[in-house]
Amino acid sequence: MDATQPVVMRISGRLTPDDVPRLCEELHARLSGTGVTEAICDVGGLTHASLTAVNALARMQLTARRLGCRVRMRGAGPELRALLELVGLGEVA
Repeated sequence: MDATQPVVMRISGRLTPDDVPRLCEELHARLSGTGVTEAICDVGGLTHASLTAVNALARMQLTARRLGCRVRMRGAGPELRALLELVGLGEVA
C-alpha cells in the first residue's frame, strides 16, 4: 500500500450498535503497519443520521489516532454534521 494515499472506508445504510466494533476493527486492519497518515470515511451512503453513526465515527477516529492517523469525513449530510457539532465532533466533518 502507498503510504501517501489515504485509506478510504465507505459507510452506508443504517448503522446499528453492532456495526460500531466491526467498523473499528476493519479500520484498524486497513491501517495497521501501512504508514498511512490519513483515513477518509465516506458517509455519503448513510441513510440515517443517528447517534449510533456519531458513535461509530468517534470510535473510528480514536482507533485511527492510536495508529498515528487522522480521520476526515466525506459526504456528510446536514443532519449528521449537526449531530457531530452538537456532541463536539464538528472538526471531524
